[in-house]
Amino acid sequence: MMNQNNQISLKDIFVHDDFFGYYRKLVKEQIIPYQWKALNDQIEDAAPSHAVKNFRIAAALEYGEFYGCVFQDSDLAKWLEAAAYSLASFLDAELEKTIDETIELIGKAQMEDGYLNTYYILNEPGKRWTNLKNNHELYCAGHMIEAAVAYFEVTGKRNLLDIMCKYADHIDSVFGPQEGKLKGYPGHQEIELALLRLYRVTGREKYLNLALFFLLERGKQPNFFLWERAKRDGGTYDVNALKYCQAHEPVVEQKEAVGHSVRAVYMYTGMADAALETGNDDLLKACRVLWDNIQNKKLYIHGGIGSVARIEGFTGDYDLPNDSIYAETCASIALMFFAKKMLILEKLSKYADVMERALYNIVLSSMSVDGKSFFYVNLLEANPYVIDNNVSLDHVKYVRQKWFGCACCPPNVARLLASIGKYIFTKNEDGLFVDLYIGSELKTKINGKIITVKLETSMPYGGENKLTFASCESASFTAALRIPEWAFEYGFFLNGTLVSDPVIKNGYLCIYRTWNSGDVININFKLKPIVIRSNPHVKNNLDKIAIQRGPILYCMEEADNGKGLNQYEIDLETVREYEEELFGRKAVCIEADGRKQLPAQNCRKLYYLHGEKIEYTQVKVKFIPYFLWANRQFGEMTVWFREWKKEKSK
Repeated sequence: MMNQNNQISLKDIFVHDDFFGYYRKLVKEQIIPYQWKALNDQIEDAAPSHAVKNFRIAAALEYGEFYGCVFQDSDLAKWLEAAAYSLASFLDAELEKTIDETIELIGKAQMEDGYLNTYYILNEPGKRWTNLKNNHELYCAGHMIEAAVAYFEVTGKRNLLDIMCKYADHIDSVFGPQEGKLKGYPGHQEIELALLRLYRVTGREKYLNLALFFLLERGKQPNFFLWERAKRDGGTYDVNALKYCQAHEPVVEQKEAVGHSVRAVYMYTGMADAALETGNDDLLKACRVLWDNIQNKKLYIHGGIGSVARIEGFTGDYDLPNDSIYAETCASIALMFFAKKMLILEKLSKYADVMERALYNIVLSSMSVDGKSFFYVNLLEANPYVIDNNVSLDHVKYVRQKWFGCACCPPNVARLLASIGKYIFTKNEDGLFVDLYIGSELKTKINGKIITVKLETSMPYGGENKLTFASCESASFTAALRIPEWAFEYGFFLNGTLVSDPVIKNGYLCIYRTWNSGDVININFKLKPIVIRSNPHVKNNLDKIAIQRGPILYCMEEADNGKGLNQYEIDLETVREYEEELFGRKAVCIEADGRKQLPAQNCRKLYYLHGEKIEYTQVKVKFIPYFLWANRQFGEMTVWFREWKKEKSK
């Protein structure tokens, strides 16, 4: 067992950030109540959920039939986890009562032997654990276990924890390397993360061992999914079907991110967490290789992963289309989980850079500013006039939806934002690390000494950051602040004195000294628009550029610039920023001079010959933060655009 003193509890962190304060309040006041209504089928014109009703039917409190996806239980579980995290920051007796009543309902639906899955209880009670590859029993169990751990950690209540320990004990009696047990593992990974969390709060090693079994048995020969399919119906799977759920080879031998992206990155998170807990070097080495494959060859500029709808996942290296993109919200949230675990394992800023990118761009853009509609797929280029007439883009939406028949993403966003404090700091025996610049206060122990630090920031629109040792037993350790990948200019001060030659290690600015109450570190980044270009292997972005300022990506929208955004060229020498109020909040927008290409003069042909005159019209182009797009009238949007390369005068 690894040193648990390196774990930071959400209860030790108080978030007081101006920017994220809006979203935390939105989660409490709008998102959690709205999603509770959605789960109870009370949102007009929204896709039905039936998630709560499935439990009521399973508990024999109502008559009816199971409705929804085989993993419908997980939507309720993620909502419970989000609600629990919200209670850590906002006392709410009514919400806590709702949670407790829901837990009571879940307990009534649980079978005598501990089994708990409404699809199988209602639809196929005699076929438990017969289709692990496709039917998500262990996935649903994992999400409900995570909700139970979260509620216990926040409130100290064991009501859901006891229910899920009973279920976990049942699962442990079914699966494992012992004679007579199934040598299987989940088709959709998630329970691995959950069992490790359950182990940490209970101390029961069988949960740790079961998590390791699910990870390390995966992909071994003879392949369990092939055995399961042959036993069930005499069928088989090809290698692509096994790659889809990362079961084509043992996890420690996998070197490329393949298949369904959420399944993959949940698994990688479990691998990293298991390496953290056990010191398994093979798991850690595999995580490093898989991380680098994603970050360097399969990561979208907004922190999205998963290029194709058919498998909701990864394709080949550098295959990153912008309009037919998948980039499921859940996948980027999973990528944040993976990044966080890797940061705890090894303090490399590249993990936090990706975590930050996914947070400010995918997570925030995936919901509307009022928290009542959501994207499942996160586009980098939208043209409604094409999308509406192209069946290959049926998965693409340019308007956020009130809810989904498969609604895994909205409650995932809620639980991530409600627990955002967990992503700000990490620590180890050497010191304290600031990974994200989000206003907060942390009380923790470093080398046995109790410290309280206060982080103040003007991010993401401003670059001023201040870390104050508000209360500190005199202690010697390293304080390390991340230098983001976008930060080319910054000033660093210790107790008001400029540090001209700071120590930089693995992307962190490090100071080792004896810290006392009242010590202050300032790190101020100069924020300005910067130009991003793709690796030339990304054919969709060849000769195109994008604009980013700090952690925020920018886009053009039809609402500001009119139709035909693909025809615009931007003069980079004229890029300028300005403040504007958008949707009731301060934002920094960007403006530039540009030109719009028009068809050849008097030419209505589809193609025209070299030498025919191309006309341009001069325009002013406006860019808004990407996470705010699609909150006005629907229309075109693009992140990638062409540069106006003016001819230099001789």
